[in-house]
Amino acid sequence: MTNNPVGWFEIYVQDMARAKKFYESVFQLKLEKLDNPEPEMWSFPGNMEKYGAPGALVRMPGFPSGGNSTLIYFVCADCAVETSRVVAAGGRVQKEKFSIGPYGFISLVFDTEGNMIGLHSMQ
Repeated sequence: MTNNPVGWFEIYVQDMARAKKFYESVFQLKLEKLDNPEPEMWSFPGNMEKYGAPGALVRMPGFPSGGNSTLIYFVCADCAVETSRVVAAGGRVQKEKFSIGPYGFISLVFDTEGNMIGLHSMQ
């Protein structure tokens, strides 16, 4: 395989306004509405020329959020910083920052829609 194995991610949500506010608050960024009628999608900022996978929040009738078994990790300078914003943004912390040895540190948190996401940093 010559590319990274993940090319795109989607986080399914029930309440788009609430989910947008959560992710914009925790990561201090603005999501951009994708120009398609259905499903409703708001994209995370991304650069196809850079390392990592772009993705979006998605609201699709008939596809519930939460309860899935895929975990997406967001890259952070220090995952404790984003973790500290989760509760105020309406989410909850599953596991505070902890070491994964030479691979850095992670935190596990839930968004406002019941999706668990990971936060990863090297410090």
